[in-house]
Formats: sequence, structure tokens, C-alpha cells
Amino acid sequence: MSDGSMSGGFDTDVLIVGAGPAGLVLACELARRGVGFRLVEQRGEALRASRGKGVQPRTLEIFEDLGVLDAFHAVSGAYPPLRMMRGETVVGERPFNVQVEPTDDIPYPNMIMSPQWRTDEVLRGRLTALGGHVEYGTALSSFSQDDAAVTAQLDVSGVLQSVRSRYLVGADGGRSSVRSGLGLAFAGEALDQPRMLIGDLSVDGLARDAWWMWPSDQGMAGLCPLPHVESFQMIIALADSEEPELTEAAAASLFQSRTGRSDLKLHDPTWLSIFTPSLRLAEAYRRGRVFIAGDAAHVHPPTGAQGLNTSVQDAYNLGWKLALVLTGVAGERLLATYESERRPIAEAVLQISNAIAQQGGGAGPRGRQTQQLDINYRSSVLSLERGRPDRALVAGDRAPDAVYFGDHGRRRRLFETFRGPHFTLLAFGDVDVRAPTTGPELKVERLATDGQPALTYGISGPAIVLVRPDNYIGLIDENPAPSAAADYLAAALSTTPVGA
Repeated sequence: MSDGSMSGGFDTDVLIVGAGPAGLVLACELARRGVGFRLVEQRGEALRASRGKGVQPRTLEIFEDLGVLDAFHAVSGAYPPLRMMRGETVVGERPFNVQVEPTDDIPYPNMIMSPQWRTDEVLRGRLTALGGHVEYGTALSSFSQDDAAVTAQLDVSGVLQSVRSRYLVGADGGRSSVRSGLGLAFAGEALDQPRMLIGDLSVDGLARDAWWMWPSDQGMAGLCPLPHVESFQMIIALADSEEPELTEAAAASLFQSRTGRSDLKLHDPTWLSIFTPSLRLAEAYRRGRVFIAGDAAHVHPPTGAQGLNTSVQDAYNLGWKLALVLTGVAGERLLATYESERRPIAEAVLQISNAIAQQGGGAGPRGRQTQQLDINYRSSVLSLERGRPDRALVAGDRAPDAVYFGDHGRRRRLFETFRGPHFTLLAFGDVDVRAPTTGPELKVERLATDGQPALTYGISGPAIVLVRPDNYIGLIDENPAPSAAADYLAAALSTTPVGA
């Protein structure tokens, strides 16, 4: 599935460059839809770095749909409290984030922590189960495109290999060679925030029950225990003139000078890097048959834990659209909605990250604005609202979860019904639904008008709600014609504007 010969002179359908979270999620999305791809990564092996460790509630919902949530929970954990220190003296402590109880509509309300390398590991495991793999040690050297294909030159251990694909997606990070090859401007700037020495290492003599932080005139130094591994993530703010070596000795010496803690032994780093907080957004997410996603399209400061989560959602949005176009179910125009939906989201999320950074950065409770549950595509051409004007939940919003009782009285959740690559039609009450005879897979779920799903979705009588494969609402119709769902799909997946 992930490679192999193809007809029409193509080597694969989609060439994905970069095997971080965005590239892995996109590969999983294509794999579970039977679309051919190659996923290449210039590194010789997976990077063992904690990087983006905060995973938001909306991303957890995506992980459930992808079938990796249980595996992710096994390697993740709650954030420890923040413990402010002066040398060996505790000067204050507070929760990192206030834990919220799950509800039927939001089953995963809390951000949780996992070192990014473990998150990547879970996604690679899912990809393997779906028949795909990562091609390490394979770098993109150059590419060109015409109206029919993209031709890429891959450097495989010094040997150039030509690959002809229908599409190319650059998920290759903030220094993206794909973005550069497209000539896309990457507007933004380095923030007026200190650079940071960041890394993963072992610490002797320190309990793992808190995120330890030492403020100083030179900036903050911190050690955060990572769940289910022995290492801590170390962060030390740097002065403009400081250029520490990326060595165990230099990191330990700098930490001691900031904190005065000569009793703690920092050793055996698995990853060390100097990070410059930046805020950047690509001018476009696509040129012809080439797309960018994740950090290649937007770079965030670490405040608010938005970067990895926004990247996952980019891939989640693009994957089903590419698959429907490549399998002939949808017209090419559907792909334009990737940029029109996702770029405004990144712009808004960057503003949130920047606002938090300007307030002083650091860690702490952020509230719902960072959970990404309220992200919506209300203005998208794929959103069609035919409900009461006073509705709270409308087309373009995230489709919430709800509990109901299905066949034989079995307790079910809507997220179970949504799970998979299909569209879902929620048919409330005695509505006449004329299922389309062609097009994408559509699962029809009949629901009562007096159950919890109706209450959650604001339905009081016969109505339909059509949920997209990425679990956003495409259509709400409270007075539907029998062909309403079929008509929506025909318009959404063709070149006809939805609602025309």
C-alpha cells in the first residue's frame, strides 16, 4: 500500500516528505483509505526528542478516530504541578492545569503529556499495522511539477532516485525544503523572548512529582519529568550572548549556575538543542500539486502547546480530501478547501500563542482557548446550515460526542459511530433519507428526537446532521428533503458550490 508500481507512469499517489506527527498522521489517513504513498525522512532514524509534549483534547479525539488512543494513553500522563524554587527552597506551587471531569460531549477535556518521540512511536505503530512504513535516510533533493504529476529527486544514501507522484506533501518542518522549493514566503519573526537550551536527560537526586522551575535574573530554568521514561525535559533560558555547547558537561554547568543546585546530577542526554521562539505563517499552503502541512506551514512558540496539535489537524484535514480525489470520488476542487479551512485556523492559533508569550510565557493553565475544541470551519464552502437561526451548534463546528442506545439496547457513543474513514449521517426522527447510489461511503445512524444526541446537537424534531470524515459538521438540515444528504455530497465533492 505504501509504495509499489502504479499505472499511468506514476510511482505512487502521494509522496510525503517528513515523518513527524503531520507526516505520520497523513500517511495513516491515506493508508486506511487504500491510497498509495511513500513517506520519506532524511534522518537515518527516528529522532528521540521530547519537543512538543502537550497533546490537546481535540488531538485526543483524532487519536481515537485513528485507533491509537489506547496506545497513546499507555505512554502519556497528566502534567505534574509547577513547583517554584529558590535553590533548594520551595517558594510556591500550583497545578499546571485544572483538571476537568469528562462529559458525554467532551470525553477528553484535559491536555496530557507525552514526549513527542513516544507520540511518533505510537503513530508509526499504527502505520505499520496499516501496511505502511517510514523510509529513513531518504532526503528530498529537488522536485518539479506539471499539470499531471510531481517529479521528485530523492537522495537515498547518496544515490539519486526519481519518483513520479500525483501529489507531494511537505511535512518537513520549519526549515522545509518543500516550502522553499515552492518559493513560498514564510512571514513572521523571532519573538522578543529568550532563546532556550532544551533537552532530555537523566537527573539524579530530584523527585519526579513536580515540574521544577527556578526563576533567576538570567531567566527561567526548569526540569519536567516525562511520563513512563526516566528522563526529564530540561529548559534553560539563554542570554543573547550565550552559545552553550550541546554537551552533557555544558548543560550541567549552565543548569548549576542558574539554580545553585550542585547536589543534582544531570547526565546522559538523549537530545540537546537551542530553540529560538518564532512566529511564522506561510503565505500559502499549496502550489499546484504540492502542499505543505505542519511546521512547514506554521511555526509556533511553545507557549500554549499548539504546534504539534495544529500540525496533526492539518494532516487530518488534508488526508480524507486527497483520498477522495485520488479514488475518483471527488473533484479536484475539493483540495482547495484544505488551505481555505486550515490557514485561517493557523493564523488564529498563532495569535493565541503569541498573546500567551507576551503575557510572560512559561507554563500554566490556559483554558479552553488552547484546547482546540472550538476550532470551526463555519465559513467553509463545505459548511451548509439549514437550521433555526438561533442554533448554538451549526455547520462547520466540531461534531460533539453523545451517548445513546443502539440495537439491542447496547450503550453507544457517537464517536464510535464516527470512527473510520466514512461520512456519517445522523437521521433524527422519522425523516425520509434517500441514500446516494454513488460517491463516498456514508453510514446512516437513526436517532430519536428525545435522546441525548438530539439534546447535544440542539435537535427538537425531524432533522439530519451530516458529519465529515474529520468529524466536523458539514450539513444541518431541520426540514430536509429526502435527497438533502445526497445533494450535499454531490455538491461538496464536485465543482458545484455547496448550497447552490
